[in-house]
Amino acid sequence: MGLTKQYLRYVASAVFGVIGSQKANIAFVTLRGGEKGRYVAVGACEHVFIWDVRKAEKVLILEGKKHEVTYLCPSPDGVHIAVGYEDGGVRIFNLLNGESNISFSGHKSAVSVIRYDALGARLVTGSRDTDVIVWDIINECGLYRLKGHKDAITQILFLESKNLLITSSKDSFVKWWDLDTQHCFKTMVGHRTEVWGMVMLNKERRLLTGSADSELRAWDIQYIEEVRHITHAVPNGYFEDEEGLDEEPEERILSCKKAGSVLREARDRVVSLVTDAKAKVLACHGLDATLEVFTVLSEEEVQKKMDRKLKKAKKKAKFQEGEEHGPEPVVERKLSDEIQKLANIKASSKIRSMDCLAVPNGEMKLALLLQNNTVETYTLNTTEKNPTGTKTSRLTLSGHRTDVRTLAFSSDNIAILSASGETVKVWNRSTLQVIRTMGCEYALCSLFVPGDRQIILGTKSGKIQLFDLASGSLLETTDAHAGALWSMCLSPDQRGIVTGGADKTVKFWDFELIKDQDSGKNKRLTVKHTRTLQLDEDVLCVRFSPDQRLLAVSLLDCTVKIFYTDTLKVNHNILISLFGQVSPTYGVDIPPAPVSCISPDGHYLSSTVLSLLSFRSSVMFLQFVPKTHLFFTAGKDRKIKQWDADKFEHIQTLEGHHREVWCLAISPNGDHIVSSSHDKSLRLWERTREPIILEEEKEMEREAEFEESLAKGDEPVVPGETKGEAEPAGKKTIETVKAAERIMEAVELYREESEKLEEHSAACKAAGKEPSRYVLEVIKKVRSSELEVSLLVLPFPYVPDLLKLFNGYVQQGLEVELVCRCLFFLLRVHFGQITSNQMLLSVIDELRTNTISKVREIRDVLGFNSAGLQFLQREIESKEDVMFFADATDRFEEKKRKRKKRERAVLTIT
Repeated sequence: MGLTKQYLRYVASAVFGVIGSQKANIAFVTLRGGEKGRYVAVGACEHVFIWDVRKAEKVLILEGKKHEVTYLCPSPDGVHIAVGYEDGGVRIFNLLNGESNISFSGHKSAVSVIRYDALGARLVTGSRDTDVIVWDIINECGLYRLKGHKDAITQILFLESKNLLITSSKDSFVKWWDLDTQHCFKTMVGHRTEVWGMVMLNKERRLLTGSADSELRAWDIQYIEEVRHITHAVPNGYFEDEEGLDEEPEERILSCKKAGSVLREARDRVVSLVTDAKAKVLACHGLDATLEVFTVLSEEEVQKKMDRKLKKAKKKAKFQEGEEHGPEPVVERKLSDEIQKLANIKASSKIRSMDCLAVPNGEMKLALLLQNNTVETYTLNTTEKNPTGTKTSRLTLSGHRTDVRTLAFSSDNIAILSASGETVKVWNRSTLQVIRTMGCEYALCSLFVPGDRQIILGTKSGKIQLFDLASGSLLETTDAHAGALWSMCLSPDQRGIVTGGADKTVKFWDFELIKDQDSGKNKRLTVKHTRTLQLDEDVLCVRFSPDQRLLAVSLLDCTVKIFYTDTLKVNHNILISLFGQVSPTYGVDIPPAPVSCISPDGHYLSSTVLSLLSFRSSVMFLQFVPKTHLFFTAGKDRKIKQWDADKFEHIQTLEGHHREVWCLAISPNGDHIVSSSHDKSLRLWERTREPIILEEEKEMEREAEFEESLAKGDEPVVPGETKGEAEPAGKKTIETVKAAERIMEAVELYREESEKLEEHSAACKAAGKEPSRYVLEVIKKVRSSELEVSLLVLPFPYVPDLLKLFNGYVQQGLEVELVCRCLFFLLRVHFGQITSNQMLLSVIDELRTNTISKVREIRDVLGFNSAGLQFLQREIESKEDVMFFADATDRFEEKKRKRKKRERAVLTIT
C-alpha cells in the first residue's frame, strides 16, 4: 500500500454467554423426529439457539445477520421455524439443517407476532408499525397488508374454518378481518387498556383476551350462517327474521358477546397467554415470577358438572321444604364452571415468556424464559386433583444472571475471564465452553495473576477477592477500600497491583506467598498492602506507564493527574483537565467516565472525552492494542470503535451488540477482543489478514445510512389505487432498488444487442445466451418476496420492452408462472399508460391469446397429474388396506405403543 498506513480488519467471531434474549419468546421445537418437549428455541441477540433441555446443551444455531430476534413461531409440521427481527424482516429456517432460503421484508419496525395457518402455507406477521401482513410461503411473496390499528400488534389468531383473522393491539382494540375480501368487518371495543394476549377455546367458539388488568375476558362467538339455520328451524329463535341480521354491518359474518371473565391472582398486565394444541390447558403470567395454569373443561365435562350441581340443588331444596313440592331449582352456568384454576408455578425469577406442550399420559410440559438469562422447564400432571409443577431442568451454566462488568484475557490468549454481580466465569476462547464458575461479590474490575493460576477481582463493596483456578476456590477476601473498587492495574514488573476506589485513595499491593493454614505445608498467594495515595476526589481509573515510572489517575472531577511512582508526587509538567466533560451522572453500578489508558510504549495517554471522539453517547471503556498506537473504545451507543492515536482518526466500527457495551478486553497478542453488553451477551472479535481502506469504510457507512433512510420511508403505492385497509405487502429496500437497476441494465443490453444483429450473434456464441434469455435470467434471480417492489421501481419506458419479451417467453413456454406474475403486476400498475398507447395494443392482444392458451395447457397438465396421484392413492389403499398418508403414521405409532406395553408386561412378569 505504499506509504499509506495499513490497518487490519476485526470481524465478529462468536456470540456466547447469552442463553435467551429478553426481546424474543421461547418455543418448543422438534428436531429430526426427536422426543416432544426436549428441545426449545430461544432468541439469542441476532441468532436463534436450539437447546436440548435434558442435556443442557446447545444443539443448533440459526444464524442471523445483525438485527435482534423479536419473535419465533414453529411451523405446524415442525420442520421449519419463522423468525422475526428488529428491523421488520422475517426469515424461515429449516430445522433439519439450519439453513434459511426464504425471507420477507415488509415491516418498518420490529416484528411483534408471527402466526402460521393450519396447513403452513400462509404466514401472518404483526409489527410495532401497526400493520399486519399476510405472506404466501409457497410462492415466497407478500399477499397484502392490513392497516387499521393505531398501535403495536400484540397477537394474531387464525379462524381456519371461516378464513378469518383476529388481531389485537396496544390501542385496546380487537379487530376481525375477512381474508377473502381483505377488510375489517368488526372491531371490539370492550377493553379499556392495551390487549396483550388472545387465545381461542371451545373449537373456535370462544375468545379469551388478556389486557393490562387482572381480568381475562371471555367472548362467545356465534356465526351468522349457523344462527340463520337455527332461526329457520326454530321460530322463536334469537333473531326474529333475516332482516334483523342486516341492521348492523359488523353482524353480517359473526357476533361476539361477552360471556364473563376469569380473575387472575396477579394484578399486573398479561405478558403471555397461551394454550396447548387442543386448547385444554391455559397458561398465563404477568410481570412477576408466578405462572398461573387453568384447565378448560369440555362440553361433556361441563354438562356432568352442571348435572351434579342440579342434583345437589334439588336435594337441598327437598330437605328445606320437606314434602312440599316447590318450584324446580335452576342452576346458572358460569364461566368458572368451564375454566378452572389448576395450579400456580413459582419460577426462580421474573418470567419473560413461556410455551406449553401437551404430551401423553395427561402431562403438560412448560418452558419458561426468565429475565435473568435462564431457561427453566416444568412438568404438570393435569389428571391429578391438585397438581403441582415439577422443575425438570434449568439452563444456567452458559451465561451470567446479571450484566458482566469486567473482562480479562490470560497471558497465553487462551482463557477469558468474565465477572458479574454474582459469579465469575473462566471460558476457553477456542471452544467457548465454561471452564470454571465461582461465586463472588459484585465485581467491577479483574485481572489474571502472572502465571494464570489465580485471578483477582475488585468488588463494589471495596474488597479484593483472590481465586484459585485449579480448585475453583476462594483463597482470601481483603478489605481494600471503604467504597467501590473501580479500577485495578497490574504493575509492569508483575510483582504487584495498584487499585483505585471511591474512598478517594490509590493503594499499592505486592504479591506474596504465605503458608496455607488449611494444608499447613503448601504455600498460597496473597496481596500485601504497601502504600496509600490520598486524593481529593473519587478515583475512577489507574494505569501504570510501561517503565513503571509514572502512574495516571483519573478522578471524578474530570481531571487526569500523573504521579511519580517512587515519590507519589504530582508531575506538574503533565496535568490533563477534561473541561469539556460533564460530571458523571450514572448509577453506582456503572464505572463513571472518564477512563484513561496509557499506550504500550508510554507515548500516549488517552481519555474518553465525548467531544474529542465525537461520540453520540457516553464512553464506558478504553484500551490500547498491545505493541501499537491503536486503541478501542466501547460506549452506550452499542458500538465498539477503533482509533489511531497517531492521526487520531476513526478506523473501524464493530457493530453487533444490541444494548450498552460495558467493557472490553484485548488479548496480549492483539488478535482477539471480547466485549460484554447489557444484552447479556459476550462477543468475540477476531483480527483478520484483510486490510482496511478508510475510503471504503466511509462508503459502507453512507450505504448503511441510505438503507436506513429507505426503511423509514413510506410503503410503495400502486398508481391509481387509493390507500385503504389493504395495501401491497412489500417494502422498498436497497435490495429492491439494486434488483430494479439490474433489470434496467438487462433491458438496455437487450436493446443494444437487438439493434446490432451481427455483433449480437457473435456475442451470443461467445456468451452462450441470447439477450432475451439474459433478461429472463436476471428476473429469475430477483428474490420472490422482492419481485413486485422491484418492478414497481422500474420507469415506464422499460415496460413496453418487457411486455414484448414476456410475449416471447409465453410462446416458448419459458417460466410461464413467473412471467404471468410479472405481467399481471405490470398491467395493474401501468394500466392507464398501457391502454392509452396505440403501439402496445397488438402486443396486448397477442399476450392475451398466448397467455390464456398456455395457462390452460399448464392447468390441464396439473389436473392430469393430480388425477393420476389420486388414482395411485386409491390403488395403494386398496392393496395395503390402510389409509395412504392419513392413517399410516398413526397406525404405526399405535403398533409401536402396543409392542412397548407387551414388552413391559413381559418384564414385569419375569
